[in-house]
Amino acid sequence: MTDGATAIGRIELGRGGPLVGVQGLGCMGMSEFYGDTDEGAARATLEAALAAGVTLFDTADIYGRGRNEEFLAPFVAAHRDGITLATKFAIERTDDPQYRAVRNDPAYLRQAVEASLRRLGTDVIDLYYMHRRDPAVPFSESVGAMADLVREGKVRHLGLSEVTGAELREAYAVHPIAALQSEWSLFSRDVEVSAVAAAAELGVAFVPYSPLGRGFLTGAFADAQKELTAGDFRAYQPRFTGDNARANAALLAPVREIARAHGASPAQIALAWVHQRAQVHGLPVVPIPGTRRPERVAENTAAARITLSPAELAALEPIAGRVAGDRYPDMGSTSAAREA
Repeated sequence: MTDGATAIGRIELGRGGPLVGVQGLGCMGMSEFYGDTDEGAARATLEAALAAGVTLFDTADIYGRGRNEEFLAPFVAAHRDGITLATKFAIERTDDPQYRAVRNDPAYLRQAVEASLRRLGTDVIDLYYMHRRDPAVPFSESVGAMADLVREGKVRHLGLSEVTGAELREAYAVHPIAALQSEWSLFSRDVEVSAVAAAAELGVAFVPYSPLGRGFLTGAFADAQKELTAGDFRAYQPRFTGDNARANAALLAPVREIARAHGASPAQIALAWVHQRAQVHGLPVVPIPGTRRPERVAENTAAARITLSPAELAALEPIAGRVAGDRYPDMGSTSAAREA
């Protein structure tokens, strides 16, 4: 383990799962969704993250339609024993840019895992997630088929993304789940309805994606829609659009004030909040903020060492309830859409 990992601390992913740095790296934006990427800077970011103690690297087969996994392959080969590699299946894409389908059937799973192993250049995936849930496919079939991959040595640990607490319990009864990955931030707290409590009860680690609200919580946007570049999918997300964006920017005042008091950035305060909110629930947590810039890695990992006071936490508490706009234009495949 690197000195950086010792500095930021380590945490177990699920009961008996791997030890990882308390912050991971989301790699999605290195291949798609946030506009053009400087590949050299992105590769430097991977190395900077590892040096800073980040050991959980997160991708998915749909990011760049496989290109993100291919991009990571040389890094994986160079550091295979020092990293925990996570990828996902379940969202099918085709040449039609508008097409998305959620597939949890065992036949698709088999096709997906073999393709991911090939693109990543490895013979085993450390943490394999079901990216989205298709309620029409029973967990006995989908998670059962994922469990077969563990028995075959193709996958070490299983994860789920965007499931409710009841769904997590149902899946766990089929096979132990190491990690639950869902959106969780000062802007998005749907998971606190049921998923967080279920994860804490079962000893499942929580891996918050978009813990910086897709960048909004960094305070970078005065007028998000005008400032986003071509090819940035956030230009079509409700929280970044029109009056919503302007209203949400105004919500950041207490984040900025607390950041000034700590000599920190708004991003660091947002990440520190995630770490401390998880502690309230007795929940192991590994946020995976995404970045393509090495300097942001040092900033983000430093957030794990910030402690917010009770008064500061209270000042941040109302934010999520005032956010304008949904997380996605279509919330249909998220856990929030299936909460009772």
